[in-house]
Amino acid sequence: MSVAAAIGALAGIAAADAAECPRKDALGTSRVLSVDAKTYPRVGLKSFPQTLPLADHEVVLTFDDGPNPPTTSKVLAALAQECVRATFFLIGLHASQHPDMVKRIAREGHTIGHHTFSHPFMARIPFDKAKGEIDRGIAAVETALHGTSTTTPTTPFFRFPYFEATPAELDLLASRGIVVFGADLWASDWNEMTPEQELKLVTERLAAAGKGIVLFHDPKARTAAIMPAFLRYLRENGYRIVHIVPPGTSQKNADAR
Repeated sequence: MSVAAAIGALAGIAAADAAECPRKDALGTSRVLSVDAKTYPRVGLKSFPQTLPLADHEVVLTFDDGPNPPTTSKVLAALAQECVRATFFLIGLHASQHPDMVKRIAREGHTIGHHTFSHPFMARIPFDKAKGEIDRGIAAVETALHGTSTTTPTTPFFRFPYFEATPAELDLLASRGIVVFGADLWASDWNEMTPEQELKLVTERLAAAGKGIVLFHDPKARTAAIMPAFLRYLRENGYRIVHIVPPGTSQKNADAR
């Protein structure tokens, strides 16, 4: 497939997604961006010199540390209300505890990435143990999603807990064709604050940056609480949602829904 044809196919997917949205005034998903490890091996300006090729006012929504049914379900409901697609970096242990929620995330059209098995500080443990965390986490998510234990991820997207990684760990993921995600800005929702404070913080940071990969944590009750208002802020201020997917998996994901 030519580059032009690939772009056309992705635009078609975005258009189809928009056509399925029951609310004509919803924020929606503006476009689908295919991300591969050869072109974008490591992205997110908080950790790396490169990020995704986003235009002004384009936003990629990402959520870490789930699934956690009480809060993840609220986040999913808010996203569905606005017809928005996001990416969830799941902890393997949590995925193994809540496989139905993993399947729901995928069924509702979101991208599922990986976030180790138990969320350790990866730069502070031996390489073999770190490799085991990566592989066990991927296998747990794949088992929850597809019923098959494999260390080859359906979606080769990975985010390090606490954004800590060693050069050897980064090289390992690069050798396996797995994109490493940082973030361009975050809500700091791991800190104690009210939902109102979180909403003010993240909207001010986004207004200053103008675009970017935004990090939230769906197990945080304050994040679940602000998501409808945050998405409304995006809609009212002209932001556009970009849904990231790995090359060649868009149709598979659509078929799985």
